[in-house]
Amino acid sequence: MARSPFAPTPSPTIPSNPIPPASAPRSLMPNTPSREAAERRTLVVGRGISVQGTVQDAERLVVEGTVEATMINANELSIAPGGVFKGEVEVDDAEVAGTIDGTLVARATLVVRATGRVLGTARCRRLQVEDGGQITGRIEMLNETTTSAPAPASLTDA
Repeated sequence: MARSPFAPTPSPTIPSNPIPPASAPRSLMPNTPSREAAERRTLVVGRGISVQGTVQDAERLVVEGTVEATMINANELSIAPGGVFKGEVEVDDAEVAGTIDGTLVARATLVVRATGRVLGTARCRRLQVEDGGQITGRIEMLNETTTSAPAPASLTDA
């Protein structure tokens, strides 16, 4: 008689000299940076899902579907190919492989992938655009003294 497809698979044999916990790889130990990154408050809006409203306390926002929001503050924004974000967002780092329509402030880095489209206003400290990436609208580069709203220029400072 054949084995049932739901039967547990036999476990591999354990070597007689297992690795002691002190010499285990660092990625398996708790409280490493990769574990902390996995524990960040992440909101994923999946393909085919549409969200409207306010997002609070998300450290990382991943958009695979559609998000319409008035203002979102987060550490990271990732818009996947086919994903659409409409509204205003302020983040440290943004990666756009889908479409953003509105106002984006990336306090550190904005990366526009080959499939990405930025429509509207984008403010960032560093900008990377892959071949094929599109920017339609206004780009403002932030510097050390610039906050999210650029200060008006004054002729008396000259």
